[in-house]
Amino acid sequence: MHHHIHETWTRRAARPSAQSPATVRTVAIRDRTVAIRRWTGFFGLLIVGLLIARPAQAVPSFAQQTGQPCQACHVSAFGPQLKPYGRDFKLYGYQSSDGKSHEPPVALMAMASLTHTQASAASPPAPHFGDNDNFAVDQVSAFYAGRLPQGWGAFAQATYDGVGRSFGIDNVDVRRASEVTLLGRDSVFGIDLNNNPTLEDAWNSTPAWGFPYNASALAPTAAASSLLDGGLSHVVAGGGAYVMWDDTVYLAATAYLPLERRFAGRLGEGTGITSDRYSGVIPYWRAALVHDIGASETFEVGALGLRAERYPGGDVSHGTDAINDVGLDGTWQHIGKVHVLSAHAIWMHEDQDLKASALLAGTNPKNHLNTTRADLSYSYADTWTPSVQVFRTSGTADPVQYAGGTNTEGYVLELAYVPWGKPDSPLYWLNARLGLQYVGYSEFNGSRQHAGDNNTLFANIWFALAPFGSRVHR
Repeated sequence: MHHHIHETWTRRAARPSAQSPATVRTVAIRDRTVAIRRWTGFFGLLIVGLLIARPAQAVPSFAQQTGQPCQACHVSAFGPQLKPYGRDFKLYGYQSSDGKSHEPPVALMAMASLTHTQASAASPPAPHFGDNDNFAVDQVSAFYAGRLPQGWGAFAQATYDGVGRSFGIDNVDVRRASEVTLLGRDSVFGIDLNNNPTLEDAWNSTPAWGFPYNASALAPTAAASSLLDGGLSHVVAGGGAYVMWDDTVYLAATAYLPLERRFAGRLGEGTGITSDRYSGVIPYWRAALVHDIGASETFEVGALGLRAERYPGGDVSHGTDAINDVGLDGTWQHIGKVHVLSAHAIWMHEDQDLKASALLAGTNPKNHLNTTRADLSYSYADTWTPSVQVFRTSGTADPVQYAGGTNTEGYVLELAYVPWGKPDSPLYWLNARLGLQYVGYSEFNGSRQHAGDNNTLFANIWFALAPFGSRVHR
């Protein structure tokens, strides 16, 4: 599934001008009426979707190709959180198959949502939307997901962004893997081409596939985030290699090059003349230790990092800023027949040497950021999945670079329901995920006062289908 990085929208602090009590009451009643209609309509859509789509079995193309239901690869029978089989499927280059002939591994996905923030924004968070209670068709995506000729495999996604109202190339991961013997141990060696650092990762602790697996593009978001935390998503392209030695040691390295801005714009990234540019090769590395206890328990601890040279605002007249990111992560997963428990944690540190930005804009000469996230989820029968996450970002105060402040902390509560994607689901070409998510803030962009105004309720429905699917094994 898709974990898309949207453009950041921040809330401006504003209060309405003085009005008469009667006017205030009229406006409040009108706003409540509009909100009730939008939420009623949204939940009506959920019910209609459940009634129209009878129980389903396999989702998109990976399930179609392997002959397995969605729950074989994914926790709660819907991506992107992987089980051990799903991780192996990715590490082995998307090659696993039931040995039968299938139609092309093409899949479709759509997501619709309703977003409510505790306090209405002073201005709409995006063009064509209101200041609160916004319904959106967040995205419609098409995938090619599965085998390619000559032993290659791919996960490639093109997306219509319903908030930005634009088409673009989304996550692309193309790889080829082989079984080899290294130091007397069975191993997997692969080469990988992708357009988003951490996209190649097989654990859900790193940014590209980390929790929350979907979020509102119409909600306030923190001003400060590291480059490793999705900052290079879809504006670079790179190739590298990885090895999993003896199911224990995972090592990967990828070299990225920035996409030329006009070309990136044609791919739907919307980079403009004042956007940052990057210079030269951007190296990314990853290492992890993995330990399995039987088929039910998995532990992973790892590290990752990248380095980039950046022209701030695209201005090349004063040289580059240097960005160095490192991170530590961990995963624990218990897989039972009915109960699945998963925990993920990541800490990321960024050092910014802002030689160019200090001269051009008056920023601090050096800054640093620290981001910590930890989540825990429980899945019952791969159907009901409550999850909780805590997060915090802190760093150097820099009013030029982060006008509102650096520090943001809070929590995410989510309940997801996936009725299908199991072996006893009679349809094979459709799956759905219904989610209700609440994001709460105790500090937002350096301020604890009114931080709760940014609290967000996000109701969403996610459909995935394989239009050319064939029935999977029971």
